[in-house]
Parts: sequence; structure tokens; C-alpha cells
Amino acid sequence: MNKPHVHATHPAVIKRLKIANGHLSSTIEMLVEGRTCLDVAQQLQAVENAIRQAKKVLIQDHLDHCLEDLLGTVDQDQQHSINEFKEITRYL
Repeated sequence: MNKPHVHATHPAVIKRLKIANGHLSSTIEMLVEGRTCLDVAQQLQAVENAIRQAKKVLIQDHLDHCLEDLLGTVDQDQQHSINEFKEITRYL
């Protein structure tokens, strides 16, 4: 059996996804209740933001740990390129 793939940031990702889940449930209820499109759109924005933040934390954590573990020791130029790559992904 494979060892569980867990990082220190996973609890934060889980928390954000639970928040997104709560926002999504609220959005569904709002539609059932016939709330205004503006209210629903604002709630959907909250869902998107929570998921986006969870994804961002997960990807950055992967780059910070898994990528460097895979590559091992690299020279200074390679490390600079890796650091630039990690930095630019923050804009995704």
C-alpha cells in the first residue's frame, strides 16, 4: 500500500474546501428560496475564491516540496530558474 501523501498545508486546504462547500450549499439554498441574482452571484464569487485559494496553496506547496525533493541538489543557476518558476506560478 502506498504511503499517504500529506503535507503540512493540507489541513489549510481542507479548511478552505470546507468553506467552499458551505458557500456552495448556501448558493443552492439561495436559488431554491428565489433570492436575487445579485445575491447568488456574490455567493458564487465566494465559492470561486475559496476554491482558488485552496488550489493556490496546494500548488505552491507541491512546488515547494515535491519538485525540490524530486530534483535533489541543483546548481545555483538551476536553483534560480526553479525559484523564478515558483514565483511566476503565484500569478496563475
